[in-house]
Amino acid sequence: MNKKGNVLAIVIMFFLFAMISFVTGLQNPMGIIVKAQFGATNAMSQLGNLANFIAYAFMGLPAGLILKKYGYKVTSLLAVAIGFIGVGISFLSGVAESFAVYLTGAFVSGFSMCMLNTVVNPMLNTLGGGGNKGNQLIQFGGSMNSLAATIVPVLVGYLIGDASRATISDANPALFIAMAIFALAFLIILFSRIPEPDLEAVKANPVKENTVESIKGALSYRHFVFGIIAIFVYVGVEVGIPNIANLYMTSPEVGIATGVAGTVVGMYWLLMLVGRLIGGAVGGKVSSRVMMICVSTVAICFLLLGMFLPEGTMVKFPAVGSDLKFSLVQIPVGVMFFVLCGLCTSVMWGNIFNLAVEGLGKYTSIASGLFMVMVCGGGVLPYIQGAVADAFGYINSFWVLVIAVAYMLFFALFGSKPVKKA
Repeated sequence: MNKKGNVLAIVIMFFLFAMISFVTGLQNPMGIIVKAQFGATNAMSQLGNLANFIAYAFMGLPAGLILKKYGYKVTSLLAVAIGFIGVGISFLSGVAESFAVYLTGAFVSGFSMCMLNTVVNPMLNTLGGGGNKGNQLIQFGGSMNSLAATIVPVLVGYLIGDASRATISDANPALFIAMAIFALAFLIILFSRIPEPDLEAVKANPVKENTVESIKGALSYRHFVFGIIAIFVYVGVEVGIPNIANLYMTSPEVGIATGVAGTVVGMYWLLMLVGRLIGGAVGGKVSSRVMMICVSTVAICFLLLGMFLPEGTMVKFPAVGSDLKFSLVQIPVGVMFFVLCGLCTSVMWGNIFNLAVEGLGKYTSIASGLFMVMVCGGGVLPYIQGAVADAFGYINSFWVLVIAVAYMLFFALFGSKPVKKA
């Protein structure tokens, strides 16, 4: 691969990273909409998010196999085509005013997000040469992911207006933007030359290997097994914090306007952007293990502060007010610390992926597929957290995330050492 080809490939992967976040992030404000339109509970409001992420459990391995057989370009084209269809179904759910159609659209979109994730992470890791440099590229790519995620809750929050009267059709402009992004991405990828180092290597030296044997081979590495569990809980934490914080802020007991709450949630994703830029800058010098230990420890501290500080204590926080002007708004002090967790969750994905696939060699492609299966945690944990919020209150539901982050700290400290099972 020449340097010019590498740069173009990196730019395309960064663009796809942003797409993943934009479409996935739609499920956050959509949770507020379906709660109002269909009278859903906190748990039910997370069903769209669950449908989006549970698709990873079905598509994770097939996506890895498609990538292995057909390469990055074909996999990307299939992914964006499916994504266009999924968002189109979400639009039709507004026309039909159907919760079931909405869930179907979220589920189909999840197939696309899974395939795109399967492409961008190993591609960036490969282009960076693996190790710290590979992690560095993933962190920079993740910053594009965070930028798109910052925009979504703010945009849809203002489209919604009065949360108590919100309908799916209110989000149509955001859905049209998503479909336009998919259409543009399809054309860009179609007419671009993307390096296929792994595919070319397989063609040059074809090796027939049973899929089941490949899976067993990847799972024979203990640190990889710990790693895919860490990814399961990580994505749940990353999604659960802003989703439940948004529901909490817009609830009657807090009463923050939907648009303002969306901006506060957007700050969480903006802090993830900041964290990923910092992670990308230092990723070539600081090991993934050390970075993971630090951010997991700080995240636990932030979550506990957010839970135990008095709920009635308000602080001024930067946001965009109802007049569409930047200002300081009053939010519960606990929410501020939940939002600050974005600095920590920002670099976790790249660190976990980098640590988990270390030394896997020929099993890296199938390992990427297994990783995508476990991303379904992004739907499972928020649903569990929503159910806990229904039973014990919003603040107590964050215990689910404290336990999850504690596991990630365990992985960084003890479970990430490359070891193959006997």
